[in-house]
Amino acid sequence: MLQSRAIAFAFVAPALLFLAAILGWPLVQAVLLSLQDVRVIGSPGAFVGLSNYERVLGAPAFWRAVGLSAVWVLANAVLQTALALAAALVLNEKFPGVRIARTWIIITWIVPTVVVVVIWRWLFSTSGGMINPLLLQAGLIERPVGFFATPWTAMATLVFINSWRWFPFIALMVLAGLTRVPEELYEAARIDGANAWERFKSITWPLLAPTLSVLAVIGTLLSFNVFDIIWLLTAGGPAGGSRTLPVLIYETAFKGYRLSEAAAISVIATVLLMAFAILATRTLEKGEER
Repeated sequence: MLQSRAIAFAFVAPALLFLAAILGWPLVQAVLLSLQDVRVIGSPGAFVGLSNYERVLGAPAFWRAVGLSAVWVLANAVLQTALALAAALVLNEKFPGVRIARTWIIITWIVPTVVVVVIWRWLFSTSGGMINPLLLQAGLIERPVGFFATPWTAMATLVFINSWRWFPFIALMVLAGLTRVPEELYEAARIDGANAWERFKSITWPLLAPTLSVLAVIGTLLSFNVFDIIWLLTAGGPAGGSRTLPVLIYETAFKGYRLSEAAAISVIATVLLMAFAILATRTLEKGEER
C-alpha cells in the first residue's frame, strides 16, 4: 500500500510542483510588493511593513468596493443560475432541433468580450439603441432609460450582460447533470400522477443540488474576478457605482500610481477568496456525508 502511494505521488509530484511555481511565485511576489512603497513598475521601493494594509483597510473606497463586489457576485450567481437552470431544463426535453439548440447556446460564451461589449453598448444606447424603443412601444417605460447613467442601473445592466455571457457555460454543466438523472424516476412519478412542478421539486432538484452547489462556488470565484466587461462598459462608473475590487486594484496601480497599495488590495482579495473557497468546500463535504 505504501509503495503504491509513493508511486502515485511520484506521478503527481511534477504537476503539483508546476502548479506551485505558477501560482505560488506570483503570490509571493505580490506579498513582498505589498510590504514596500513602490509607485510604478520597475521603480525601487523602501520596506514599509504593513503600512499599505493599514491604509487600504482604513479607506472608505476599499470597503465600498468590497460591498459592490459582494452585490456583483450575489446578483450574478442568482441570475446566472436561474437562466442556466431554465435553459438546461428546456434543452433536456425532446423536441425537433434540440441538438442544434444545444450547440448554438454556447455561442454567447465563445464570442470575444470586446464584441459582446460593442453589441450591448449599442443595444442599450439612448441614441440609436434598440432596447429603449422596444420598451417604449411595449408601454413599459415612458421615456428612454439611461442604462449606464446611474450607479444602480449601471450595476444592474452589467450584471445582466455578464450573466448573459456566462450562463450558457453553466447551462451545459447543469444539462450534463440532468442527463444522469434516471428516466425511470420520472416515469414512476408520472404514473403516480405527479405534475411537472412536483417532478422537479421531488426528483430533479434534489439530484441536481450537488452539481448546482459546485457550480455556485466556481461561478462565485469567476464572477469576483471579472474585470474586462466592467472596465470596457463603465470603467467603474458612474460615480464609482460599479467599482468592484478588480477595478479598484487596476485604478490604484495604473491610474493612481500606487503599485504596492494595489498589491495589498490583491493580497486581501486573495485571502477573502481562499477563505470562501475553503468554507464552501467544507460545507459541500459535510452535505455529501449527510
